[in-house]
Amino acid sequence: MNRHGGVATAEQVEQEALSGFLLLTAQGDREAFTTFYELTSQRVYGFVRRIIVNAEIAQETAQDIYVVVWLDAHKFDPTIGSAMAWLMTIAHRRAVDRVRSEQASANRAFRWGTTNQDVDHDVVAESVAGRLEAQHLIRCLRELSPLQQEAITLAYFNCMTYREVAVYLSAPPATVKSRIRDGLKQLRIRMEEA
Repeated sequence: MNRHGGVATAEQVEQEALSGFLLLTAQGDREAFTTFYELTSQRVYGFVRRIIVNAEIAQETAQDIYVVVWLDAHKFDPTIGSAMAWLMTIAHRRAVDRVRSEQASANRAFRWGTTNQDVDHDVVAESVAGRLEAQHLIRCLRELSPLQQEAITLAYFNCMTYREVAVYLSAPPATVKSRIRDGLKQLRIRMEEA
């Protein structure tokens, strides 16, 4: 039985168990933390791996996520959302931060490399064209509704599935699919108009 008197689904049972392990982790229970890790680590790594291409960096990031879980378990509030949504929010933030950090490092190396060698003018032209196209895409994306922007950004720029976007936004999957589909149609029209 669930809180509302109906029969609990397997997903509800799992979410309640994960919430319980997370609440015990907040009290310093190492066994609860270990169980929470064992039940969720494969999903977290898979999610992080879709954002971070390098497997070794993805593994390090996944481990960092569980350090945050151990330290911040007391911040979890089951009345606000599920344990898995809370965990995936942390995973998303850490993975994106790691990508940004790696990108910043790559950009520094690129800037250093370009100042220390001759530049091929065709490469410069292609780079400028690519940046202009990306800027145009961003402008067109900003013309969509905030809900469409968020759903498309999560799905396409953060490599999340519709289901993961739905969990992250606490919205029904059908609603998320509709937002993304309608947003992409509008985005295509705006891109073609320009």
